[in-house]
Amino acid sequence: MDRFDAMSAFARVVETGSFTKAAQTLHMSRTTVTQLVQQLEARLRLKLLNRTTRKVNVTADGAVYYERIVEVLAALEDVETSLPNASALPRGQLRVDVPSPLAAMLLVPALPQFHVLYPDIVLDMGASDRMVDVIGDNVDCVIRGGEMSDQSLMARKLADLQLGVYAAPSYLERAGTPVHPGELEDERHSIVRFRWSRRGNGFPHVMQRGGETVRIQGRYILSIDDGNAYLAAGVAGLGVLWLPDYMAKKHVAAGELVALFAAWTIEPMPLYLAYPPNRHVSKKLRVFIDWVVALMDRHAPVGKINSPE
Repeated sequence: MDRFDAMSAFARVVETGSFTKAAQTLHMSRTTVTQLVQQLEARLRLKLLNRTTRKVNVTADGAVYYERIVEVLAALEDVETSLPNASALPRGQLRVDVPSPLAAMLLVPALPQFHVLYPDIVLDMGASDRMVDVIGDNVDCVIRGGEMSDQSLMARKLADLQLGVYAAPSYLERAGTPVHPGELEDERHSIVRFRWSRRGNGFPHVMQRGGETVRIQGRYILSIDDGNAYLAAGVAGLGVLWLPDYMAKKHVAAGELVALFAAWTIEPMPLYLAYPPNRHVSKKLRVFIDWVVALMDRHAPVGKINSPE
């Protein structure tokens, strides 16, 4: 038995809750993963997992063992880069999942710089607005907008995204330009609703001016769960949008979107990077986090409001 492979297999089964999922992420057969865990249990003379036909649960001994070996596995990965004759640069595969607009507009265009700094890191990037199961999907980290709903994850705040209200000229020609946000509740107006999977089918947008607060629900003819498609719908004139400034800036400059309600404010949207609580932060993940923090600090610093340019 290769002890390293066996520990890796056991850790992945605990993290995914499934021998099948663990095998898929490790690029092994399910039989191989099962045999490695069985051999590990035999060597330790301990039962690490309780198996049923539907689920796999870690035992009390298994939980203690898992807590220790995740640190050992990460340390083994890191030690290669600390050897005198080894490359000092972190390397290996890093699995991340980020919102699709953030990937398209900020992260991917900046990645050439990242790969100049860290040429041996291979990024597997998921770019979607679906809610990823960080542990079950075996993702090293995720970036998400809004308050963190999963308090079990470790999180680092990356930015405060300033929001604005926008509409396409074609929409304003058809429906008229609203002067007060409350007009968006009128029948002649419509919004494009962004469908957050964790929050159901939309929620009121809160806007303030002086001591006045309004909550806009709005009528919609289209709801979308992808940020890039949401933006495209607004540019096409299908309704009013609430957007982070970084998404709207280029389209405002091109005349494709018009900013509305300049005197009104919207609470900024926090942007977080999160990763599993029991996973040692490897060097490759650490440098990626630091790079994303620096990138977002240039575009939307924490605690600062960016003015549209």
